[in-house]
Amino acid sequence: MEKIKEVIVVEGKTDTAIIKKLFDADTIETHGLAINDEILDLIEQANQSRGVIVLTDPDYPGMQIRNKIMERVPSIKHAFVDKKDAIGKKKLGIAEAREEAIIEALENVVTFSKDIQTISWEEFISLDIIGSKERRLKIYDLFHLGYGNAKTLFKRLNMAHISKQDILKKLGDK
Repeated sequence: MEKIKEVIVVEGKTDTAIIKKLFDADTIETHGLAINDEILDLIEQANQSRGVIVLTDPDYPGMQIRNKIMERVPSIKHAFVDKKDAIGKKKLGIAEAREEAIIEALENVVTFSKDIQTISWEEFISLDIIGSKERRLKIYDLFHLGYGNAKTLFKRLNMAHISKQDILKKLGDK
């Protein structure tokens, strides 16, 4: 069983159970949107000592939790499971995700940083992402950046230091 050095932040105990089934790893549970200062302090401490990977559900509450953690600890790592891979019978989430999708997400962790702009808004527009949901979703998939609208994609591309040339290369456009 593969050991993961970083602590993985998940939303609840069923998410922890699936992570522990797949990996030798420690988790911190946010208890969904009930995340509080005590949990954020714990995440901050874990990030200083071992590093942290955030793996929340691919839905709006999951994004809110991720954003709260990023505000407090900007240097954390992110793992994203695609929505299509996390749909259960009645719920959407990490606990419902395909095991292969969770493994892939943790193999393709990204780190965001806000200090550099690697793609301008003009370059972003020139990629025909705004008018094409299919193209936008493809870029999210290619770079393992989760899911969101065009504005979120623009922010995440910059935070992950991905340039227009990087996108074109992955798309096979040039």
